[in-house]
Amino acid sequence: MNILLIVIAIIAVALLLTGGFVESLNFLIWVGIVLVVIAVIVWLVRMMSGKRT
Repeated sequence: MNILLIVIAIIAVALLLTGGFVESLNFLIWVGIVLVVIAVIVWLVRMMSGKRT
């Protein structure tokens, strides 16, 4: 019975860590999308203003 409890505890910890990683990756994907959109907007504004560096 002890071995069963240990196995269940290990599976629970593994699932908890996996869920946390998936949530953090999902958050990072959205942060990346927002940064790309901001970069495109800044690029378009610079192209429209005609300022070149």
